Amino acid sequence: MGDEKKPKIGVWPTVKPFINGGVSGMLATCVIQPIDMIKVRIQLGQGSAAHITTTMLKNEGVGAFYKGLSAGLLRQATYTTARLGSFRILTTKAIEANDGKPLPLYQKALCGLTAGAIGATVGSPSDLALIRMQADATLPAAQRRNYTNAFHALFRITKDEGVLSLWKGAGPTVVRAMALNMGMLSSYDQSVEFFRDSVGLGEAATVVGASSVSGFFAAACSLPFDYVKTQIQKMQPDAEGKYPYTGSLDCVMKTLKAGGPLKFYSGFPVYCVRIAPHVMMTWIFLNQIQKVEKSYADFGN
Repeated sequence: MGDEKKPKIGVWPTVKPFINGGVSGMLATCVIQPIDMIKVRIQLGQGSAAHITTTMLKNEGVGAFYKGLSAGLLRQATYTTARLGSFRILTTKAIEANDGKPLPLYQKALCGLTAGAIGATVGSPSDLALIRMQADATLPAAQRRNYTNAFHALFRITKDEGVLSLWKGAGPTVVRAMALNMGMLSSYDQSVEFFRDSVGLGEAATVVGASSVSGFFAAACSLPFDYVKTQIQKMQPDAEGKYPYTGSLDCVMKTLKAGGPLKFYSGFPVYCVRIAPHVMMTWIFLNQIQKVEKSYADFGN
């Protein structure tokens, strides 16, 4: 959007996109966490969504659905802060280079790919902590790590396995984030234009419709990478010290051999249901935050 006003110079205008993105993502995560927990357990082969939900309620209680929430919030505070902040900076610079004209779809997609890679690199340690905390209850008692919170998980991983192990599975995480952000951002922008300009929907209906379309394509693009990432991050050595996979490519080949291409889409309905509302709520929260900021327009001047 070609603003005629000169951009404000100062710390707040620079950090605002990062803070807004992180806060909106954290608020959305508080709502989505139970669905995310079910999705992880489906990928770990524990059954259908209904079976897992019933079993968790019966054996572990409601609190089990929020196990790993601290890691989820930490992930949003790192990953979403970095990706949405980076995306805003990248698109702003690209618009300036484009003489203030709206960006074509491919440039938005490239900005999304880059922002996703940056965010995933920053957020990979907290993502590893989240996966391990969610998977811990599924392990035999002797193999459980019993992390108490995200920071305890990060401390233990660093102490027991070394600092670099915090980025175990970072390759699949980065690729997955790039795919997700490309699908989410490009389809969202296109859907907003369609619902708002062609169909003539109001703001609320446009956000809901575009977020749903965006969530579907984000899920479809990213789930295969998410599946591989989860398998790599949760693997443990056997009695001889050997891991089930030597790397991401080995995981892909063994999965294809064992279950075919559709194996990568295990838990797709739940994953899609989780992604779409998270996208929608992130945009809604972000919009509300920006409205509050407008009422304090002189803040930080």
